[in-house]
Amino acid sequence: MSDDRPSSGPSKKSWLEKVADVFAGEPKDRQDLKEILYEAQDKDILDKEVFRIIDGALNVSELHVRDIMIPRSQMVSIDSDQTFDDMLPSIIESGHSRFPVIGENHDEVTGVLLAKDLLLLGSRTGFNTTEMSRRLKEIIRPATFVPESKRLNILLNDFRINRNHMAIVVDEYGGIAGLVTIEDVLEEIVGKIDDEHDSEEQPNIRMLNPDVYAVDALTPIEEFNGAFDTDYSDEEYDTIGGIVAHEFGRLPKRDETLAIGGLFFRVLNADDRRLKLLEVTTES
Repeated sequence: MSDDRPSSGPSKKSWLEKVADVFAGEPKDRQDLKEILYEAQDKDILDKEVFRIIDGALNVSELHVRDIMIPRSQMVSIDSDQTFDDMLPSIIESGHSRFPVIGENHDEVTGVLLAKDLLLLGSRTGFNTTEMSRRLKEIIRPATFVPESKRLNILLNDFRINRNHMAIVVDEYGGIAGLVTIEDVLEEIVGKIDDEHDSEEQPNIRMLNPDVYAVDALTPIEEFNGAFDTDYSDEEYDTIGGIVAHEFGRLPKRDETLAIGGLFFRVLNADDRRLKLLEVTTES
């Protein structure tokens, strides 16, 4: 039977329709779906940016908070007994908008301080630093706590529903393990999000304490050798993360440790695809 409907010319198909045309049958599982998407990208059916976002969204459902959280040692926080003058340098230097408030025993987070609340308090008190210090507790907001094992897709939905942007991460014993923000989750989907406060020259190696350093896993080996007076070879690997993963013989997980030469490495942040941040301790 012929179709007598008038033709308006060839319609432009969406990328999803193109995928359906090329690949018959339904994906059996998530991995099958990923393989279809990989092949669609190879055939230029999917734009690379679209593919990256879809792939990131799929990966988010497989990752947990522990995979992307900012470790406690990297948290920019304020103490509950600090004065306005004491905390101001850290607030300005970090450029963050939210700060965990640490209690007197330093083992608990008692709330969250928002920079905008601090500015509002300043406007109400004429930026009288003594009065602002006295009234700081009035503007501390309750903290949201999440377990390390929570899946990122569930966390993102919770952030959206509760209109919350940051959560404190607790370990299985209830201790503070770190923090996670909505930006951290979104970056797993769309890639790194830089704002006007992000330094283009953020150092790859930062001192935490004497003999203890936080090191970006993508730090070039030549730069690492120069900082720690080591002679790791860069013939096979370009970054210190590559050397650490090679020494493990696999991609290590957070908190796994390894000694290489005179240095002691601990994984601070990693997911199922790459190392992100290392803690390096030198022998004293």
